[in-house]
Amino acid sequence: MVRAGRRAPLILAGVGFSLIFVAAGPAGPALAGEDGPTNGTTSAEKKGNTVAAVAKISYTSSGNNKGGGRVASVDTNWTPPACWYAPEWKATEFQEYRQRLYFGARHDPDAPRDVLGDMSDQNQAYAKDGYNIDKEKDGMWWGAQQNPNASMADQFKCDREPFWVENGETPDVPQAIDPETLAGLAYEQIEVPGTKVSLAPDGPSKVNLPTWAWLDKGDFQPVSVTASLNAPGLHIEATTTAKPTALSIKPGTEDAVRIPASGKCELNEDGSIGEPYAKGKSKQTPPCGVTYRRSSGDGTFNLQATATWEITWTGTGGAGGDLPDGEYGNDQPVSVEEIQSINR
Repeated sequence: MVRAGRRAPLILAGVGFSLIFVAAGPAGPALAGEDGPTNGTTSAEKKGNTVAAVAKISYTSSGNNKGGGRVASVDTNWTPPACWYAPEWKATEFQEYRQRLYFGARHDPDAPRDVLGDMSDQNQAYAKDGYNIDKEKDGMWWGAQQNPNASMADQFKCDREPFWVENGETPDVPQAIDPETLAGLAYEQIEVPGTKVSLAPDGPSKVNLPTWAWLDKGDFQPVSVTASLNAPGLHIEATTTAKPTALSIKPGTEDAVRIPASGKCELNEDGSIGEPYAKGKSKQTPPCGVTYRRSSGDGTFNLQATATWEITWTGTGGAGGDLPDGEYGNDQPVSVEEIQSINR
């Protein structure tokens, strides 16, 4: 049995194809122009706004994401998983893949000879166990997969050689795919609704009079994404949910007073933010809004409304927990006029 080891990732470029792989380990994409089994590098395809791992990880979503976009973590030290290990090949597929990989590299005039030697040695080691073809129905070869949105350096931190895992077993290998990994990948796919707020009174805002800001309850509802992986003897999934908690207002100028002073408008019990303006309230203080202290002149101020989303997840086997809060916001122009008197 070939044991998991670590190698530095190498990139070989040849005539007619490019090859990215870990020396003597999990090699990268199938050779260009050839059909073949899936490999250690996750293939990706665009499905609407979702990047899905082909035949590996699938995503489903629920909730309102109208007019919005991807939520971003407020914790700059947290990122979705860059790479992981997952079921990749049946035994016969793995044999074919490794042989094609070596054949392609041999015909690349730029391929380093020492790398070819390592690849040959490893293929012979795999061949000693017959690539586990006699166990075709009992397990799969696991390999490294990469998140195409991560940096190349982080993607190739998963540099173990492919390893065999019996169906139903959980490999004791760091970064082996699990519900928490899927939760992080689902986080990356969450799209939330836009945060263009309603402003009143109608027309341009007035200097020294409060401008009311609000979002209706139908605009702010939880959004979930479920990431699932299905392979022989293995089914795991995780659902990551974003729940709105507050809306932060930035007036677009320092000559303004935010309401409340923190600029953070909390979510109401009915799921709305702030309070709709009603006639006769022009001089009252709104629960959410801004008071401009000077005119915008011939231009506008760029008001920014950013929603904060609490992120949690649940997964197979009762797993679950919290992930860093997320944010998403929109900008909108606001005209502010000087006035001498107002009759309402």
